[in-house]
Amino acid sequence: GMTPDKYRRGAIAAHIRYTYADSPLGRMLVAATDKGICSIQFADSDEELEQGLKHEFPFAVRKRDDAFMREWKESLLATLRGQKINTALPLDIQATAFQRRVWSYLQSIPLGETRSYAAVAKAIGKPTAYRAVARACATNPVAVAIPCHRVVSSNGDGGGYRWGVGRKEKLLEIEQKLARV
Repeated sequence: GMTPDKYRRGAIAAHIRYTYADSPLGRMLVAATDKGICSIQFADSDEELEQGLKHEFPFAVRKRDDAFMREWKESLLATLRGQKINTALPLDIQATAFQRRVWSYLQSIPLGETRSYAAVAKAIGKPTAYRAVARACATNPVAVAIPCHRVVSSNGDGGGYRWGVGRKEKLLEIEQKLARV
């Protein structure tokens, strides 16, 4: 993947290809380097999505490439339509050791289930770090692929979601249906 230093500088030399799609959660952007997906975002408009990508990778060479991205886009859309779940997307993301532990644990939460921020903190051996877990969820660059939507507040309310709580709830609904199949 990109070295943390290169990532902090906004992937200076990285070439990032991206595509847009209509999804059940609104407009979706999927972006990738040659090594794998580096960004999956949702918004109400393509302008908003492009701004988000630019903000995350200010120095990268960003190029729309629908053909290159088609397979990954279709795979994500199938998941979002509740047709099949794809867990095998190659990712190229930068993370601190702590984020990696959180994100890797999130990927082990079974489809259709949720965990509280506190439960995640306990599971990764840092029981008092639930705020840091919430931060790690909020900085997840790849919606769906790293299922931060499966982490909720212990009081039962949704907890935050980088792409909007409405989208989080809808995503959980889709997954609960898939899990019952």
